[in-house]
Amino acid sequence: MRLLITGICGFVGSSLANWFREREPSCEIIGIDNLVRAGSETNRTILSSRGIRMQHGDVRNASDFETLSAVDWVIDAAANPSVLAGVGNRCSSRQVIEHNLYGTANLLEYCKRIGAGLVLLSTSRVYSIPALKALPLTKGKEAFEWDENAKPPVGASINGLTTEFSTSPPISLYGSTKLASEALALEYHHSFSFPVWINRCGVIAGAGQFGTAEQGIFSYWIHAYAKKRPLMYIGFDGSGRQVRDALHPDDLAELVSLQFEHSTEAEPRIFNVGGGAANAMSLAQLTDWCTARFGKHSIESDPTPRAFDVPWLVMDNAQSTAAFDWRSARDLPSILDEIAHHAESNPHWLDLSSPP
Repeated sequence: MRLLITGICGFVGSSLANWFREREPSCEIIGIDNLVRAGSETNRTILSSRGIRMQHGDVRNASDFETLSAVDWVIDAAANPSVLAGVGNRCSSRQVIEHNLYGTANLLEYCKRIGAGLVLLSTSRVYSIPALKALPLTKGKEAFEWDENAKPPVGASINGLTTEFSTSPPISLYGSTKLASEALALEYHHSFSFPVWINRCGVIAGAGQFGTAEQGIFSYWIHAYAKKRPLMYIGFDGSGRQVRDALHPDDLAELVSLQFEHSTEAEPRIFNVGGGAANAMSLAQLTDWCTARFGKHSIESDPTPRAFDVPWLVMDNAQSTAAFDWRSARDLPSILDEIAHHAESNPHWLDLSSPP
């Protein structure tokens, strides 16, 4: 099998490349990356040492696909993955659209031309922010908890969100460009008959993740806490009760591998993929874990709400389990321990990997 991974020097792209190199040694892996993210060169060196061929390329440029040879499958891990993208000063709204939507169009044309299958990595942030804020939750001591006495909305339960949950705007520029990419990918699948799988991923977390708090909160919080850097609970009474689940990239890779084997299966084509309710934790609970590991550290508090923050976002994997007999294997304690060990071994990681 020949495999192309876009965004291969990012955390998810490089993690998937390394997984397939170890589990499928006969697989020929190539990748493209524009190397704009801090830390990308570090992963590029590691990938090259493992015989993974990488070339500089930007999914926004259709011409960058012209020199790529044919492959059997493409994993699209290239994106601007922040809900704050396009509304702050890091990039413009047009750049978000170019990266996340126009890039998908160029990639789909490539798949169409060579007949390759596509695994599109989408996001849990395609789900409606107002609907997420209206979930039936109660304030537990350290976390928002599911109110089992209330009538749940369509597509949500104590087990998490299913793909039936509302995707009505607003969902952020990031979420909307990924949702539009999903629709476009399905149209190409039906019109040109190449396999497409779409995985709406929750928070992916593990050692070596770089970026900012809104991209990988578990990794960022542990690294910052270990270095006793300023940390703050923002919004939701400044209590840190907001809850997310964590998915290890190896578990995502396992699912993608199964999807390769089921390329001719019928609908559905969109799946939620996350750590699930068993791997969910609030910021306050994560702080408790960090305190036990690294000692006490003061967390500041700002109750002022932010536009894109949500109180509880957990993914229900039941559909993925039913279709592929897949379950996340890595539990939350092992993921957190892996990140903490990396933080202890790489005390300057945030300096190397965070934006200037």
